[in-house]
Parts: sequence; C-alpha cells; structure tokens
Amino acid sequence: MANADTPAPVPDLAPDHAGHRSRLRGRLIGGDADGMADYELVEYLLALAIPRRDTKPLAKALLREFGSLAQLISADPESLRRVDGLGESGIAALKIVQTASLRLLKGGFRDKPLLSSWDALLDWLRADMGPIDIERVRVLYLNARNMLIRDELASEGSIDQSAIYVREVIKRALELGASAIILVHNHPTWPFRSRSITPHHLETQRLLGLS
Repeated sequence: MANADTPAPVPDLAPDHAGHRSRLRGRLIGGDADGMADYELVEYLLALAIPRRDTKPLAKALLREFGSLAQLISADPESLRRVDGLGESGIAALKIVQTASLRLLKGGFRDKPLLSSWDALLDWLRADMGPIDIERVRVLYLNARNMLIRDELASEGSIDQSAIYVREVIKRALELGASAIILVHNHPTWPFRSRSITPHHLETQRLLGLS
C-alpha cells in the first residue's frame, strides 16, 4: 500500500492524457457537466490535486470502493487513506467538495426561521448525517424567531444506538438563551438498512414544564 501522505510516483502525463484532461475541463466550463459520468467528475477533481497522474483509474476504483459519488464525497479521511495512491492532497480535494456542498445547502436556511425553511433544513441534514454509519443526536438551538443559534453534537453511539441526556440539553439551552430546540437523530440501519433523519422541534418552555 502506498504511503498515505504521498501518492505513488508516476511518469509525466502522456499527450493523450493531457488532451483528455483538457476535454474534461472544456465540458465542465462549457455547460456539459450534467452529461459527465461520476467517474469523470472525480477524475478531474483529483487531477487538480494530483496533476502529474492519470487519475481515471483511481477515480473508478474509488467509486467501486465506496459505491456512489455521494458516499465517496462523504467518506471519512481514515477510510479514504486506505485507498492506494489517493494521498492527502486527493483526500483534501474530496473534503473541499463535501464542505462546499454542505455550506451551499446550509445557505438555504441561514438567517431564516427554520420552521419556514424545513425542506432546506432536511436537505442539509440528510447530506451531512445521511452517510454516517453510527447513530448521532444533534441539537439545533433556536432563538425566539426560530433562527439557528448553535448546532451541537449531543450524543454519539454505536451502529444502532445513541443516548441523549435531556438535563444537559436543557442546561445548554438556558446558557444560550434558546427559545426552542430541534433534536436531530439519524437512523443508519432503519428500516432495512436505509438511512433516514428524524428531526423533533421542541419549545424550551415545554422541556422545562412551564407550559
């Protein structure tokens, strides 16, 4: 297995490979990106990080290993390091795409009341938590206008269970001055190993028994 920090050394690109890369770039810029295969997108992305290498075989190997473009982009760095030849630069390129995608999705509800941007919130949560193989509970703390104050991980469990300590959540809500919270729980193995996200909106006063 190659050192994760440094991709295996390879000769300079042959002219035909350089021409192929130029054609991919032209399709991306020229408006034909929708017609490109997933491996072509990954190939060109990796070419930016590993410029002197033919990245098509690596792109195809990554998609075979992780099953889909979404699963590849969402894979954790440790899993990616197990793939020969990717290297830290290639991993960073994939993580840039994931981070940018999540920020674009988060922009759909940033500075807006979450309850009126529910679909955008769900899209972001599915993209962020859907690929995770262990159960997590996150807490979104909201102000009186139902706008996001803070997003925090409350609990992380095994592949099929996680615990949440309500007293700690309430304490944190009071510290932040939150008027409401949204508890978010992913289900990596339910039903039939499909992945789903369950959000629950709760008013802080109800949690405290004041209403």
